[in-house]
Amino acid sequence: MLNAIYEDDFLGFSYEFRPGRGQHDALDALCVGIDSRKVSFMLDADIRSFFTEVSQEWVVRFLEHRVGDKRILRLIQKWLRAGVLEDEVVTIEETGTGQGSVISPLLANVYLHYVFDLWAERSRRREAAGDMIMVRYADDIVVGFQHEDDARRFWDEMRERPRAFSPTLRPEKTRLIEFGRFAAKNRALRGLDRPETFRFLEFTFICTKSRKGTFQLRRKSRGDRMKAKLLEIKEQLRKRRHVPIPEVGKWLAQVVRGYFAYHAVPTNSPALDAFRYHVVILWHRQLCRRSQRAYLVWERMARLADDYLPKPRILHPWPTRFAQVRNVLCLRSW
Repeated sequence: MLNAIYEDDFLGFSYEFRPGRGQHDALDALCVGIDSRKVSFMLDADIRSFFTEVSQEWVVRFLEHRVGDKRILRLIQKWLRAGVLEDEVVTIEETGTGQGSVISPLLANVYLHYVFDLWAERSRRREAAGDMIMVRYADDIVVGFQHEDDARRFWDEMRERPRAFSPTLRPEKTRLIEFGRFAAKNRALRGLDRPETFRFLEFTFICTKSRKGTFQLRRKSRGDRMKAKLLEIKEQLRKRRHVPIPEVGKWLAQVVRGYFAYHAVPTNSPALDAFRYHVVILWHRQLCRRSQRAYLVWERMARLADDYLPKPRILHPWPTRFAQVRNVLCLRSW
């Protein structure tokens, strides 16, 4: 019922916890916005401990704007105060939306709709002197600007706004950088290197050039997340050291296929190749440690990998101006 109510209220640049929208929709919208608008500066913002520091009082007050049934509000308050059972001890928190509960994502979206989305949309329409794009996926927010003055004013106001409702921005993960096709040209004229990179939803965004020498936005899998995934695979392979090879091969195929299903976006082929190569190396090491005399020549290992592990290939299409550009909300403020 709440989903039906708020889906008509939520703005187009919010993507998480909404039906028919996902991470790749947010990624495509961001790419289209950067490619199609005059973006020269990017504000990469992240809210500190969002799900555990949200004010429950403000969540209920926001819900009262659209929900008049007191029974529903009491039910939500009970849900917020239900607590967490851990080691036979129930802990009841005075803040947070109960991360892990079914209703937590929706409540988080409602909170950010009032705290950030409506304010940011008003700022875009009334105060921005140039183009401005916004994409929000839960508490991960990226805002692009044409002018540096607009970006710094928005950043200064954003520092104070969430603080009034309890959460604060993470200073180590919130920064303003020069980024975009116009930023690349301006930096080149000043004799500077290409713009800095920023991270959003498991990817690093990089300003590069195509084979024709034109601007190209590249998405690359984050190295730290790939390393963490490989360490997880290494530990699981150690536990499966003496499991039959076909069984391990089928399991590894599922893991690699799942990784490709998310990361196989255009311009990310080198990262996919690197991930599969390191998986093969880890598997080879574990096979060679099955006994003191066990050793597998690399030619046989390569054939084994080809039999079980899928080859890297791009699964997601290039971002288009289909439906995403309508949701970026990057029209010029008149």
